Amino acid sequence: MRPSFLFICTGNICRSPMAEAAMRKEASQRGLSIDIASAGIDGWHVGDPPDERAQHVAAAAGLEIGHYRAKRLEDEDFERYTHILALDNGHLCALRRRAPPAARDKIHLLMDFQPGQKNVSVEDPYYKDMAAFEKAWAQITSACAALARSCLDRGENDAETAPRS
Repeated sequence: MRPSFLFICTGNICRSPMAEAAMRKEASQRGLSIDIASAGIDGWHVGDPPDERAQHVAAAAGLEIGHYRAKRLEDEDFERYTHILALDNGHLCALRRRAPPAARDKIHLLMDFQPGQKNVSVEDPYYKDMAAFEKAWAQITSACAALARSCLDRGENDAETAPRS
């Protein structure tokens, strides 16, 4: 099965759109056109563009995300995507509670793919300053590069794409 990725944060205006953009860049660098998206656990910001600070850090890396629009996680997403990646442990727990049993193996914490970062959350920068967005961007881009190496460079077998302990 061809891999597909859904990144999840709280409202889909900060961390998850940054992760979507970072993973799209990884796929593009590999010449791949695959399904990559982001969503929020809740629908507070549905239809809104990413936070201006998220747009700024992505733009500094040459990525335009101003056209992204926040959406809410839908039940169908558990079937549609092969990899559902939570940006923090709270999202991970919420996803596991909501997911049908057959989809629970698809759910991972994004930072688990980054060596030495098992069980590490990407801190929510929303109520903080630009430095928090830059820190989140650095974590996200590094983890997405590791995720791409694990899932896109190794193959498409789900057994090969689970994070290493």
